[in-house]
Amino acid sequence: MKNIFSIALTLLLLASCHQAEVPTQYADSKALPKIYPDYIDVTVPVNIAPLSLQLMQDAEEVVTRYSAEGEEIVCGGRKAMPDIDDWKALAAKAAGKDITVEVFAKNGGAWTRYKPFAIHISPDSIDSYISYRLIAPSYVTYEDLTINQRNLENYEESVIYGNMMLSTEVDGQCINCHNYQAGNPQRMQFHARHNHGGTVVAYDGKIKKVNMKNDSILSAGVYPSWHPWLKLIAYSTNKTMQSFHTRDINKIEVLDSQSDLIIYDIDNNTVTNIENDSTEFECYPSWSPDGKWLYYVSAHFEFRGLMSRDAESIMRAKEIKYSIYRKPFNTETLQFGPRELVFDAAALGKSATLPRLSPDGQYLLFTMGGWGCFHIWHRDADLYMLRLADAKVWPLTKANSPMAESFHNWSSNGKWIIFSSRRTDGVYTRLFFSHVDGKGNATKAFELPQADPDYHRQFMKSYNVPEFMRGPVTVKPQDFADVLKNDNVEPVKYK
Repeated sequence: MKNIFSIALTLLLLASCHQAEVPTQYADSKALPKIYPDYIDVTVPVNIAPLSLQLMQDAEEVVTRYSAEGEEIVCGGRKAMPDIDDWKALAAKAAGKDITVEVFAKNGGAWTRYKPFAIHISPDSIDSYISYRLIAPSYVTYEDLTINQRNLENYEESVIYGNMMLSTEVDGQCINCHNYQAGNPQRMQFHARHNHGGTVVAYDGKIKKVNMKNDSILSAGVYPSWHPWLKLIAYSTNKTMQSFHTRDINKIEVLDSQSDLIIYDIDNNTVTNIENDSTEFECYPSWSPDGKWLYYVSAHFEFRGLMSRDAESIMRAKEIKYSIYRKPFNTETLQFGPRELVFDAAALGKSATLPRLSPDGQYLLFTMGGWGCFHIWHRDADLYMLRLADAKVWPLTKANSPMAESFHNWSSNGKWIIFSSRRTDGVYTRLFFSHVDGKGNATKAFELPQADPDYHRQFMKSYNVPEFMRGPVTVKPQDFADVLKNDNVEPVKYK
């Protein structure tokens, strides 16, 4: 399969930007071209893969010119797909400046040049790799899930692990929640549910399977966060369910009826509760870059006891509103202090999730919507920034859209964010990037580049849980599968 993909990609690249000449006679239009993906006036890193695009308007012929500092790339055809080497050379010349894009369209024998637009080339580079889960956008299907990695400097993609390796006709497997220690691809973890279930932890070439079930904790670990350097992973433990709307514009609700926080010690194979208040739904732990704070969200919720917890959680779902908290952590004694309120979203009638602190510790990125903690299903969910120095909060207006913005992360240099969004069609989740300046302001987002600009319009899977990485995961998928096959794993000890 990988060889077939490589051959297809090679043929596609050979077909890119075929021989074309820029028209010398044309009429100028005041209108910008309608293109997909929308790369008009976006800011991109100098080391990003070529931004292929296609004209979404009728034309007999199309010519596209990318130009900067006296150099140019000319592409013929409705799809403009620059050669990788040519693009890298042009982007290097344009670093700190712009690449100008001109689209020429021929109709009725006459050429029109649409209004030129700029692609701003930031000298701030981006991490070379990302990883994500690919999943069908349904509610119950997970027969074919993969955790993939992608080189952002070209279009190379590979599978880290796929659940079909151990799924059978009777017993399936669900994989989720991949996470890394400070973006190190040699230190990662992910969960496998159901058949041969457990948590896989890879650390500097050593791989082990963890059985995190224990009577003293609510569930096995769910949403993870590695400590920046200690061999500790914080998790939420969740009793999660889903329900379906019949009259709401949002199709589905994913929610918890209980959730706590735990910490797992890799070397000692022990778990300890961090927060387990029965009237609080704690979720989404996230370490500060200095390792001295654990950020998370929590919703205060008291059951009335008139029905089952699951039923009451569903009936009162829009009352569940999360705020952002943090707990101090002593890296010597490994003890936590009392929680502190960081942002009271519930007091505003809102719900904040997925707190992520910038690498310099100055800004907190999060998603906020009307209620709940699973904002990928909430169309009103947007990205927000909080400045820790004065607690000022603002929406990332240029990066947001009318559709759901959800899971997000920072690049290692703090100059870029990646996030999932349903802005293209409201159904499929795609990945977008935005540049963040020293004041915490984000630019217009751009979609993950593909060799064929029409790729995402035909791709029938959603992206989930995007993570930056400093390089590729080198463990082979079969090695992960071999570890998961071992079901004779001693459960964790409660400490």
